[in-house]
This record gives sequence, structure tokens and C-alpha cells, in this order.
Amino acid sequence: MGTNDIGGRPMRFLKLKEVMEKTALSRSAIYRKMEEGEFPEKVSLGDRAVAWVESEVDDWMEEKLEGRTLAV
Repeated sequence: MGTNDIGGRPMRFLKLKEVMEKTALSRSAIYRKMEEGEFPEKVSLGDRAVAWVESEVDDWMEEKLEGRTLAV
């Protein structure tokens, strides 16, 4: 979608369905985590249209990976 760089990566907006597929979270889980400050905020694209910045969702996923403990 977008072609500007953000954090060294091309900027791209993800719609809710894409965020759900990418993170394996439900719609309600995404919005709950946003309310709790534990998930990237959505961006308003206009009347009834929102999206998330892909690099922010990627960063959130990387944080989850870094925070896990591996069972040995």
C-alpha cells in the first residue's frame, strides 16, 4: 500500500483481517489488547476504515518471541 520507509522497512497498512491472520488473534483479542496498551494502535483511514502499520505488528510479534521461555 504505502511506499514510505519506516524503521528501514517499507511502510504498509494491514486491514483487520490481515492482522488477525498474521497474529492468530481474534478481533476481540486485538481490541482488548489495544485497550490494555499491549498491542499497536490502529490508524484511522477515514470513515469506518482502520488499519495497522505492518512494521508495528511485526515488532509486537518479535517482542512476544523474545519474551517466551524455551522448555528444555
